[in-house]
Amino acid sequence: MVISMSYIFFKNKAIHNFPNLSNFSYTYSEKINGFEISIPDGELIYIPNFLDEKNCENLFLYLTELHKKTENNNSINPHFKNINWLQPKIKIFGKEYLTPRLTAWHGDEDAYYSYSGLENIPNPWNSKLLEVKEKIEEISFSNFNSVLLNWYRNGNDSMGLHSDNEKELGRFPIIASLSIGEERDLIFKHNKLTHCKIKFKISNGSLLIMKGSIQEFWKHAIPKQVKIQNPRINLTFRKIEKNVKFR
Repeated sequence: MVISMSYIFFKNKAIHNFPNLSNFSYTYSEKINGFEISIPDGELIYIPNFLDEKNCENLFLYLTELHKKTENNNSINPHFKNINWLQPKIKIFGKEYLTPRLTAWHGDEDAYYSYSGLENIPNPWNSKLLEVKEKIEEISFSNFNSVLLNWYRNGNDSMGLHSDNEKELGRFPIIASLSIGEERDLIFKHNKLTHCKIKFKISNGSLLIMKGSIQEFWKHAIPKQVKIQNPRINLTFRKIEKNVKFR
């Protein structure tokens, strides 16, 4: 079965394609300067220029800033000043592997979170993360108490197909993902409708908000793009249900 494709264009550039079917639609909202996208079993909001280039540059430098030079900064485990970046191990079929990206978890003191067998105790908020959180909350009409950060150092770093459906997030979570740095592909695949596949070009300074039942019916991924040499960081703001302990 061959499905024709439609495209969302922004400034004469295709940023998103989706199957040309009646249950896919989008509108551009002047209020948010972005797209409201309806897909089967879910909703998306995509704002291409949520942050301008200068703010992206400043934020990237803040997130990756090292402590003043010490011997440790020349080691394989540099000490970062503002974000507690780690490369944890995950267990797959009984074997441990390093995650193919760096990660960090920050949030309210009781915003515990577990995924892929990892138990995450939140690092405290800092002023810049809170500033970004409040800006996103204002436009999304949602409240967040935590943020998962992913640092894709180049095109070899990736994230496999998954759903953000952990019990700590509740049944219909709203997740807001801010991207800074190199443009990367983001793939969505429906769990049951095999013809439903969406590809975004996630650009520097863009904000993608996932809503509705999307985590129940869809998986998403950041695939490898080996030709890409430059880094990308995304900040995924979430609301963890209070007093939900690890599995």
